[in-house]
Amino acid sequence: MARRGEFALFEITPEIEHFAQLCEENNVIDKDLYTKYEVKRGLRDVNGKGVLAGLTNISDVCAKKMVDGKEVPCEGNLYYRGYNIKDLVKGFLEDQHFGFEEIAYLLLFGELPTAKELEVFHETLVERRTLPPTFVRDVIMKAPSRDMMNSISRSILNLYSYDAKADDTSIPNVLRQCLNLISQFPMLMVYGYHAYNYRLGEDLFIYAPSPELSMAENILMMLREDRKYTELEAKILDMALVLHMDHGGGNNSTFTTHVVTSSGTDTYSTMVAALASLKGPKHGGANIKVTQMFEDMKQVVKDWTDEDEVRKYLNDLLDKKAFDQKGLIYGMGHAIYSVSDPRADIFKVFVKQLAQEKGHEEEYALYEMVERMAPQVIGEKRKIYKGVNANVDFYSGLVYSMLDLPPSLYTPIFAAARIVGWSAHRLEELKNVDKIIRPAYKPLAEHRDYVRMDDR
Repeated sequence: MARRGEFALFEITPEIEHFAQLCEENNVIDKDLYTKYEVKRGLRDVNGKGVLAGLTNISDVCAKKMVDGKEVPCEGNLYYRGYNIKDLVKGFLEDQHFGFEEIAYLLLFGELPTAKELEVFHETLVERRTLPPTFVRDVIMKAPSRDMMNSISRSILNLYSYDAKADDTSIPNVLRQCLNLISQFPMLMVYGYHAYNYRLGEDLFIYAPSPELSMAENILMMLREDRKYTELEAKILDMALVLHMDHGGGNNSTFTTHVVTSSGTDTYSTMVAALASLKGPKHGGANIKVTQMFEDMKQVVKDWTDEDEVRKYLNDLLDKKAFDQKGLIYGMGHAIYSVSDPRADIFKVFVKQLAQEKGHEEEYALYEMVERMAPQVIGEKRKIYKGVNANVDFYSGLVYSMLDLPPSLYTPIFAAARIVGWSAHRLEELKNVDKIIRPAYKPLAEHRDYVRMDDR
């Protein structure tokens, strides 16, 4: 076969088409076999309940309660180290301070800090908001990626090379590495975004984080050329970071953290594995899908206040006639919550305030209408094993768009929060489980005798 040169690397050639067809034909597994052998696809049953794979003290996702000896669905609750997220949010709002640093302390160290402890922790993060000399020029600015999650992953893997104790998995060293990455993450994210846009011809501005500012304030300041933001903008971004910080040990990226940590690998590789998981549209990329879906809806639906017109669009979504034709209403439903997602409930109050400040009341009203109507429309079309409700991604995309955050940073902002949870779970895995995670798969292929090539 003649060589086609480097362009064959980026083309689906006839040979690749042929090989792909073999993959399609020889990788089919009869769905009934999953039931026959009691294999739970996605490690979940039909009700969304996950297979028990570990123990954790870090967070708890509750969506059921016991009534007369039976589990019944209830309003969702999320607990960080035993504290209800609703109480934690109420606490730092009443004290009028940003919550990211306080809740990060709680997740990492297992208890709420005193004022002095929080001050010391903040100073610890501040002194780690730095990158190695020339790192921005030599790593971030060279070959910038249009995908920020890949850009951040590459930067984190490069940071491995600067760490003399990169492979040391002792608790003090891993904690040092985790605190470094938590502090550096906003810089890797924002600088990567600016570097890519500079290659597209935009002005380049790189601002160092300010020691006086919170994590949320620094993200907004570094991202905007004029460095300006309102108090409400910073408060809502801080709230988004807190609500996305952790969500139990079984979510895909956190489970990935446990799996990869159990192999004994380094912190940098572990965090990049978690990032790769979070990047998926079924996980961290869901809020982008919600935003894109609503942009399409606003083009198709002429009157945003007409319930019949909105209902038709929602039906068309489920019938695979609208948007991406996947048959999904993005932002609706959750693997665990069946009555309500507490994160969405908390977020919704602040989203309304931001919509009023930004003059987006009509758009917010459309979101509210879809939130109210979608469960009914889905119930009419699909067999539902549990309730359907708006999840946190339903409103987070709207928030980010009103904050004028670029869509390419929606998932990285999720990661900037969740890296705290990943760090806590990595430390927990290292402390408690000295055994590699290796679940079983049932083989289905029959054993065959080898046939020499000339006889095939």
